[in-house]
Order: sequence, then structure tokens, then C-alpha cells
Amino acid sequence: MRRTPALIAGGGPAGAATAILLAHGGAMPVLIERHAEPQDVVCGGFLAADAIAMLARIGLHAAALGAHPIHRARIVAGRRVAESALPFAAAGLSRTRLDAVLLEAAIEQGATIERGLAIRRVDPETRCLHLADGATIGAEALFLATGKHDLRGAPRATLPDADPALGLRVRLDATPELRAGLEGTIELHLFRGGYAGLLLQEDGSANLCLSVAQSRLKAADGQPAAVIEALAREAPLLARRFASAAGAGPWSSVARIPYGWQTARTEPGLFRLGDQAAVIASLAGDGIAIALASALRAAYGFLREGAAGAPAFQTGFARHARRPIGLANLLRHWGETPWIAGPLIGLLSHTPGLMRQAAAMTRVGAD
Repeated sequence: MRRTPALIAGGGPAGAATAILLAHGGAMPVLIERHAEPQDVVCGGFLAADAIAMLARIGLHAAALGAHPIHRARIVAGRRVAESALPFAAAGLSRTRLDAVLLEAAIEQGATIERGLAIRRVDPETRCLHLADGATIGAEALFLATGKHDLRGAPRATLPDADPALGLRVRLDATPELRAGLEGTIELHLFRGGYAGLLLQEDGSANLCLSVAQSRLKAADGQPAAVIEALAREAPLLARRFASAAGAGPWSSVARIPYGWQTARTEPGLFRLGDQAAVIASLAGDGIAIALASALRAAYGFLREGAAGAPAFQTGFARHARRPIGLANLLRHWGETPWIAGPLIGLLSHTPGLMRQAAAMTRVGAD
């Protein structure tokens, strides 16, 4: 069995940022990533000011990566629209681009990145990863950064949900009409049992992410595009945006997203990062910031205290993220409830300062 001081499961923003920081600190980690090449996934695309600031702290600048500037938010419920300037600078950047740059930076710092290796299961007590090819890697400290996907052996404890949320994502080929409608804007569409986010990315494409109740996808025979068609009456602008695209890439999905979940408990040597530490409702747009903030805190904790620093890190991060996650979950509930969402949009359209305040209060922060 191979052994390493620091072992990272997952090469998304949380895992890659941790690898950069640990390698810079001399820990020389090994990172295991199941995909051979970076690719778009369900979460991500939106960088708020806190995420942009944390990327800068590890030497990456969103503007230099070509990120599409975003300065306004538009929230739509049926035919009601509220719009306001954001209280911070934001940007649209594809996960393909972000993940690739982060992993390249980790390699430059001296981290070992092993791609195309699926993890079969994890043993938290021995801090070992058992790979699909039969190999086993153990470590002094194990960093779980597999996003919304749980590993066998270390599942997140979640409450039962009769109609759990699903995440769906597609890249749209933006026409001049679609680009004009989304220029400089993050657009949120609210409907019964879910919501959708739409923005432009660095390559000119549009990123469309949906959170929908499982029952809605089932009613559409499991076809995401049919979900959009079925929403034409509830979310007419969303349907028009989708129809105006010149084309669409393949859909990606993730099941049973435990929005609002977070943990303050772990064992020595086991650091849970990103969505393995806390899952913020995606309409808040701070998932990447949570990934980066947890990476910064976990890496510094390990470099200071070694494997023994994991419990203090987990408790501290849960405390740090509690308020934005709680508020985002409340906003998600309101947004998915039509009789609340409609009047709420009416209120926000007359008092845009409330929208700016909500956007500011759902940031996890860069400290």
C-alpha cells in the first residue's frame, strides 16, 4: 500500500486549491481525480467577490482567466421581474476552465495529480482510499473534496426527503439575442419546486443550471429539456431564453442534493471540504466560495497542526458558514413556493436594496 502525508480525494476547486496550498507549504500532497480531463459539472459557473478574492490569494486572477464580468442580478417569477446592481463585482467562468487552471497551478507547486482514477471506497479510520484498479493509498491526513458525490464508506448523514432536489446543467450556444439578454447579468428564474440560474461564461456560451424536485424530472420522463418545456407557463422568460440558444451541449446531473447540510464533526486526520463540509443552496451562487474557503482553512490547519487539526477546522468552518447557508436555504424555500415568490419579487422590484442586502448576506467570505 502506498502512503503519503496528505491525500486529496477530488480535483474540483476545493481539492485543487488544497493541493496548491499544501504543496506551497511543503506538504507535497497526492490528489486523486476520477476524470482524465477537467470538464463542466453541475455546480459552478458563478464567481462572487469572495470567490474572486480567494482565487487571487492563491495567485489566480479571474479577469486574467477571461471570466465574463457580472454586475447585476435579475430575479424572475412568472411575469414578475426584479433587478438590481450587485453589491460586489462578480464573474462567469466555466468549471472546465477553472478546474484546469487550478490543477495546473497545483502541479506547478509540486503536487502529484493522478487523473482518471475512480475511488471505490474510503476508510476514514485508516485514512485510506481504495481505488477501482485495486490499488490502495493511505495518508496521515485525508481531504475529502468529491463535491456533491459521496464516497462509499464516508456518506453525509442527511434527513429523508420524499421529493429530493436534483441538479441539472447544460451549456448553451449563445445567439446575439441571448448574449444581449444576459450581458453583465446573473439571471435567476423561480418556479414551483425549483429554480434556474443563467449567465454568460468566458467563451461566450451560456451556463444554465437548474435545481428541480425529483418529481418534476420524473413527470418529464427524465428528459431535462422537457422540464424546460413544461415550465413555459410558470417561467416563460426561461423557456424563451432556452429556445433562443443556437444549440445545447449534453446535460449533466446530480441526484439528491442535501441543501443546507453541514457538519461540525470529523475525526483527526479527516478534513471534509466544499460540499462535503457544507452545501449552500445554489441560488445563492456561493458554492465555489465555500469550496475555496474550506480549502484555505483546511490547508492552513494541516500545515500548522498536522492531522490533529481536522476537528478544529471542521468546527470552525461550520460556525463560519452557518449564517449564509441558513439564509440561502430560507431564500430557496421562498423561491420554490409560488405564493411567496410572486409577492417577494414585487417587493424586491420596489426595494432593490433588499436584493443587494440578501446577496451580501449569503456570502461565505474570504477570511
